[in-house]
Amino acid sequence: MLTDIKRSAYRGFTIIEMAIAMAIFGFLLAAALPSIGVWMDNARIRNVAESLQNGLQAARAEAVRRNQSITFWLIQLDEPHAVTNSCVLSNLSGSWIISVNDPTGHCGEAASTTTSPMVVTGHAMGDASTRVSVKAVQDDGTTAATQVTFNGFGRMTNADTAISQIDVTGIEGRTEYRHQRITITPTGMVRSCDPRVPTSSDDPRKC
Repeated sequence: MLTDIKRSAYRGFTIIEMAIAMAIFGFLLAAALPSIGVWMDNARIRNVAESLQNGLQAARAEAVRRNQSITFWLIQLDEPHAVTNSCVLSNLSGSWIISVNDPTGHCGEAASTTTSPMVVTGHAMGDASTRVSVKAVQDDGTTAATQVTFNGFGRMTNADTAISQIDVTGIEGRTEYRHQRITITPTGMVRSCDPRVPTSSDDPRKC
């Protein structure tokens, strides 16, 4: 009897048992994959929105510190992982640069207070560029906008053409996405909110 118990303990799994276990694992994995994908996309959305908000706040702070007009620009890069000179202005990109003058074609220049475009700093969108959708518009909510300039008081100096809001979401339009909106007021205040939260709500995330 004891020998039979020992043999049973060391027998392990049969091929049929392993096949059943693998099938169950496969079903569970297939069910979980969509949720994992949405979770990863939401993480990318949040990271891009935080990067944009931090960049806008950094541009405003630098303008106040220097008592000089400083501009935050949205740029499109050939290589999404590096801020290089192969850049153009785009309202549909999460990459950005802070500088005094238009940085088109010079985004990769070293930071400088004398050599144009007088770059302060920049950030490339990275891997999120293929999974996150970005759209920046003026105050009318439809006209494309690529920059906002802050003066020495931290206020907008180009309010008529400046970025008023930046919407960040996933590329597939899933209802599970956690949309983010960055808003910039003429006084220079930068805020992140969720455009899907009703404005009548008491939820602090509302826009």
